[in-house]
Amino acid sequence: MSFKDKRARNPADNRRRETPDTVWLFGIHAVREALENPMRDKLRLILTKNAADRLADALPKGGIEPEMADPRRFPAPLDPQSVHQGAAIEVKPLDWGSVSELCAIRRDDNPVVLLLDRVSDPHNVGAILRSAEVFGARAVIAPRRHSAPETGALAKSASGALERQPYLQVPNLARSMSALKEMGYKILGLDGEAPASIEDALDVHGVGPIALALGSEGPGLRQLTKETCDELVHISAAGGFGSLNVSNAAAVALYATGKRRK
Repeated sequence: MSFKDKRARNPADNRRRETPDTVWLFGIHAVREALENPMRDKLRLILTKNAADRLADALPKGGIEPEMADPRRFPAPLDPQSVHQGAAIEVKPLDWGSVSELCAIRRDDNPVVLLLDRVSDPHNVGAILRSAEVFGARAVIAPRRHSAPETGALAKSASGALERQPYLQVPNLARSMSALKEMGYKILGLDGEAPASIEDALDVHGVGPIALALGSEGPGLRQLTKETCDELVHISAAGGFGSLNVSNAAAVALYATGKRRK
C-alpha cells in the first residue's frame, strides 16, 4: 500500500512575512491553545472585539495585553488566504529539547516515536501531530530541511496539538535515527513495496520502543532512511490495493502499534 503527502495549496504558507525567530499563529483555537501554553514565549497578540469576547477565558492565562483591531483592516502580517477569525499571535517556536532527552527510555517504558522524511505539507504534519497526541507518541521528528516548519497553517491544522505534542526538527534525520537505535528503539519504515506487514513486524519486535518512519509523496523514504531502518513494512489493504495519504498512514500505523502492545 502506498501513501501520499499532499502538496500545500500555497507552498509559501505564511512564512514569507515571518521573521526566522518568530511565528504568527492564527485562528481562535490555535491562539487559545498558545495563550494557555506556559511554554510559549508570546510577543504580540492582535484581536478583533468578537475574537476577544470568544477568548475571554484564555486571555488572563496568556500574560499578554491584546491589541484591538478593526476586522476590515486586520494588521497581522498573515497570508491573505489565512482564515484568522480575528485572532493572531506572534510567538517564538517551541523548544522541546533534544532527541536524547525527549526520547529517553525509562523503566517499564515502551515509547513510540514518529519520523517524517521530507513531509513538507503543513496540513499533513498538523494532522499527524493530532494523531500522535491521540495515540500517545513520545515525539514527531523531522529534518529541518524539506519539512514543514512551525507555521500558522501547521498550527491551525494541528488543532491545538502543536502546543502539546513535541515536534522536533533535527539537522540530520539519519543521525537521529541512529541515536534512537542506540537507545534501544526498533525502527520500522513504511514502504508500500515491503514484503512484511506492520502487524507481522510488531509481532516479532514485541512491546519494546518503536519508531515509525514515513516518507513523502513520490519516492517515499529516501534510500539512506530506508537503510537506517531495522525493517521496512507495509500497511495491509483489502484486496491488496489502495493508497493512503501520509497523515492517514501515520494514524493507522500508530493504531496498529498501540493495538499490538495491549
